[in-house]
Amino acid sequence: MDTAERLIESTRELLWERGYVGTSPRAIQQRAGVGQGSMYHHFGGKPDLALAAIRRTAEELRARAEAQLGAPGPAVGRITAYLRRERDVLRGCPVGRLTQDPDVMANPTLRRPVEETFDWLRTRIAEVLAQGRAAGELADPLDPVATAATVVAVLQGGYVLARAADSAEPFGQAVDGVLGLLAAHATTTTTSSTTG
Repeated sequence: MDTAERLIESTRELLWERGYVGTSPRAIQQRAGVGQGSMYHHFGGKPDLALAAIRRTAEELRARAEAQLGAPGPAVGRITAYLRRERDVLRGCPVGRLTQDPDVMANPTLRRPVEETFDWLRTRIAEVLAQGRAAGELADPLDPVATAATVVAVLQGGYVLARAADSAEPFGQAVDGVLGLLAAHATTTTTSSTTG
């Protein structure tokens, strides 16, 4: 891993652990094992480095989500795979946690990749739900856009509940609940084929 990559990865970890204010240039340099000159050779300063780290985290989140959402199979099955994939629940979502960082949210440049990621996620889940509805897997009254927003809100809220309880159990309950709501919109054909 070259110096720039080490700096980006170290900043990503520190942002997740400490937030923007707690991620000092010195902490980044120490974690990356580089000197001050190396950091400023590659990046104009902490904001530039934080932006690169946030963009990288956002790209990784999208790629991991697309692995399940873009897979073959029924819509609810793909969303189930996405929601149930292995996560470090008690650490929270690395992108979602940035929304709780006032310094990131106050900076339009740093906030943009966070906003774009959640826009993308809601849109992508809505597309999957619309595909399921078009294929007759989900009943017509289901609103893909509103339901996608609900899925993302439940996922992010599940992280918050888990962290507050210091247990992954509330996260699992939240996922079970939203999947139960989706199952209630599944057509009879889909329900019988998935249970049989």
